[in-house]
Amino acid sequence: MGLSEFIVANVGRVVDEWESFARTIAPEPVAMDRTLLRDHARAILLAAARDMTLPQTSREQAAKAKGDGPDKNPALDQASASHGELRHNTGFDLVQMTAEFRHLRACVIRLWVDSLTTPDLAQLQEMIRFNEAIDEALAESTAAYAEQVNRSRDIFLAILGHDLRAPLQAVSMSTEILMRKTNLEGDALTCALHIKRGTRHMAVMVGDLLELVRSRLGKSLPIEPTPMDLADAVREAIEQACAAHPLCDPTLSVEGDTQGVWDGRRLDQMLQNLIGNALQHGSNNSAVKLALKGEADSVRLTVHNDGAPIPAEAIGAIFDPLVRSADEELGGPTTSLGLGLFIVKEVVKAHQGTIEVSSNETDGTLFTVVLPRKV
Repeated sequence: MGLSEFIVANVGRVVDEWESFARTIAPEPVAMDRTLLRDHARAILLAAARDMTLPQTSREQAAKAKGDGPDKNPALDQASASHGELRHNTGFDLVQMTAEFRHLRACVIRLWVDSLTTPDLAQLQEMIRFNEAIDEALAESTAAYAEQVNRSRDIFLAILGHDLRAPLQAVSMSTEILMRKTNLEGDALTCALHIKRGTRHMAVMVGDLLELVRSRLGKSLPIEPTPMDLADAVREAIEQACAAHPLCDPTLSVEGDTQGVWDGRRLDQMLQNLIGNALQHGSNNSAVKLALKGEADSVRLTVHNDGAPIPAEAIGAIFDPLVRSADEELGGPTTSLGLGLFIVKEVVKAHQGTIEVSSNETDGTLFTVVLPRKV
């Protein structure tokens, strides 16, 4: 009997063994009934058996062995992905779920080989096809499981960030009241200022974290566009940035009409991160240069700083989340989560604009943002 026929004829027996093995590795706190333990096993086996009966050239077989085959089995993929999601939701870890497929493969081959008298080449070929199908099922289950892990983590981070806002606000307001109503001096005043500065940094980090989670959950940044002048926003952002950098002295040049309809709060996020990045990585704070130029239907903003250029191998990932520069990694504790430029990109994207960066030893680093005048 061929392997595909054997699987169809003995699917109940194999699923029984699947259930028995799954019960031995199921998480202790999880009381799973037979339906959950046998989850999708029958569908995966029957889909694999059907896949084995389809014609396949040697080229297609080689491609499938590398995971490059264009023709996948929708029934097998759907059952496997659903299995991965359910195993995550019921507390299985990735090692336990992978062990199920390992046992399934071994069980089918053992039972089939025991039923054979004299194996031939055609049957060996069927075994190869079966292994391909199980590998495809495992890949789909693992991908679905990993997606559930990522989503659970992002939801946890969203809850954490949201819940941190209230105590941070309480600390910040208490510090403000203390400094207004009490005549603090010396070390007491220094401590109060440290608390105020620290809560401000933490609030920025929590805000950045929530923006990251929102984007990872598939939601773009919400914006509330209103008429504004980008030049005024840039001047205010420079003033705020310089409050935290005593030697801060960026220059700003403005050319043409810089008015448009944008979200001022979001643009302030973008500007603070771009200016802060230039001040942090520039060789000279006074050499940071900003320029605004009004064009026909858009406004162009550039932020330039001298200093060590961004390495060519890193520039492609500079807007990715949780990416920090080499000097930040070596510099010890920091208030940066590596989200600043990611937030910049998301703000520009929400306004349907574009952002580019160039960096070399001769010309320094230049960020260019182009915003349509109206979203």
